[in-house]
Formats: sequence, structure tokens, C-alpha cells
Amino acid sequence: MSDSAYEDRLQAWVGRELLTLRPGQDPVNVPMIRHWVEAMEDDNPVYLDEDAARATGRPGVVAPASMLQAWTMRGYAASVSPDAERTGSDELTDLLAEGGYTSVVATDSEFEFHRELVPGDHVSVEETLEAISPEKKTALGPGRFISTVKTYRDASGEIVATQRWRMLRFRPAAKPEPEPAPKALRPRPAINHDNEFWFAAAREHRLVIQRCADCKSLRHPPGPCCPQCGSFGWDTVESAGEGHVYTYVVNHHPRHPAFDYPLVVAVIELTEGTRLIANMTGVEPEDVEIGMPVVLDWIDPDPDLSLPVFRPAAAEER
Repeated sequence: MSDSAYEDRLQAWVGRELLTLRPGQDPVNVPMIRHWVEAMEDDNPVYLDEDAARATGRPGVVAPASMLQAWTMRGYAASVSPDAERTGSDELTDLLAEGGYTSVVATDSEFEFHRELVPGDHVSVEETLEAISPEKKTALGPGRFISTVKTYRDASGEIVATQRWRMLRFRPAAKPEPEPAPKALRPRPAINHDNEFWFAAAREHRLVIQRCADCKSLRHPPGPCCPQCGSFGWDTVESAGEGHVYTYVVNHHPRHPAFDYPLVVAVIELTEGTRLIANMTGVEPEDVEIGMPVVLDWIDPDPDLSLPVFRPAAAEER
């Protein structure tokens, strides 16, 4: 559709009814006035004090003029369960959205009050479209100023106030795609005097096993004392990096942003006879089996951390 055809469709709305005369849910009442003036810290006595109001020549208390719109607001229930019947305002909103004017900001409101409201008045409101501007360039984006007139009437149909309401319907600027967030670092291992050698070797992509200097028993995880003979002397041997899956679990939760899920965590039994816990790679969780032959691989999650992982052994690697 051409720009001129769209413009004609918009301008055809000028003078049309956006909202059919609709009564407020409750009449003007003192409790609501009290809530309003307390919230606004408005201490004018004519709003709550009958004697003070009569002293000014009024027949009794009156509602604040600035409270006019409150008497016709639909309330919470109507906002979460709107009427199924569409209004002219709904149709105009759809037409503006068709042109990309999907965002809105109020710009100004001008009231003309014909008389003060008093408790017992039942106010209704109707709205017509007064004008739609040509497209304007604004700081918020290209848009159109929509001017409407709301007419407020009492129960007898007499006009109590009019409101000229203007808002900007604009086409929001396209937001740039956010840069992908860097992947979170893996949780840091607890490195201490007893296991520091193991992580240092891992940074060189060497998988070492602690060995008792006296009885030659291998042990993992590292510790200060041999569990077989009680010796505190030790050295290390380098693992061939071959073994099999002793047991495993597939982690789905809780999720940590440094890992890809589902995450296979396996207990690997090395050919040297010790076991260690490591992630599996290069295999789908449903394909992992207890007893599966595996070989060593390495990952470097960040410059300060290297960790062993295991993948299924190819036939020639077994």
C-alpha cells in the first residue's frame, strides 16, 4: 500500500468516535476524595469539610478538579480482563501499529471545567479524534501526534468538563543486537599444598598420579600420607591416559553458565588402577556405557586452568 493511501486511511479517522459514552463504575464519593487528597497532600478544606465548603458559598464538599479522570477509570479488573467488544480506539491503535507506530508517550493535557463535581454525581466519558499530524521527526523516533477530545458528562447528560489530550505515537529506533556475553569461568578448584603439583602438571597437559616413595602404591586424589603404609614420602608417575568408564551420571540441574548441558560426569578407572572424576566429551549422554574404553583429552577453559576430560577410544586406540 502506498504512503498516500495509508495517509488517507489515517486522516479518515479525524472526527470519528474513539470511545462511546461510558459511565464510571462509581459515583463521586467522599472516601475516594479522602484517599486522593491524602495521597496528594492537598489540605484544601472544601474537599472534606462541609462547613468550610459552605463558607465559600458552595452547597457542600466538592471533588478536586484534578481528580476528574479518576471517576471514569475502569479499574484493575478491566485491565486484566478487557471487554471483548472492540472500540474505535482499538481499531486506530491497530492502524497506527500497521505503520510501525507502536510506542506511545503522552505529551500534554488541557482541561476546561464547566462545574465542580459533588458527591453523588455519576460521571461518563466519551472521546473523539480531533487530529492526526503528518509524520514528524522526534528524538524518540519518527512519529505522529494524536489529538483527541474527551467529554465528561453528568447523569443528566450535561457537560461537566472537556479534556484535550495529545500523545505521540512513534516508531521506536531499532535496538542494536547485544554483544554475546563472554562465557563464565569454570568454578576454581580448591588448590592447596597437597594437590598443587597435580594442577601444575595439568597446565602442561600431563596427567600424573601420586606414588608412595616406599611401597610404590598409586593413589588419587592426592594426599599427604600413603593410605597403605603411612609413609609421607611420595613422587609421581605419568599416566598413559587410557582407561574405562567405571560409573557416570548425567547432570541437567542445577545449571552453571560455564558448562554445556546435559553434562556427563564420569568416574574413570585408569589402566594404572586409580580412578578420577572427569567430564566426558565427544559422546552423547545416551551413548555412554559402563565399561566403555576411553582415552585422555584436555580442555583449557581459561589461561589459568587446564583439566583432563575423556572421550570414547577409537578402535585403533584400544
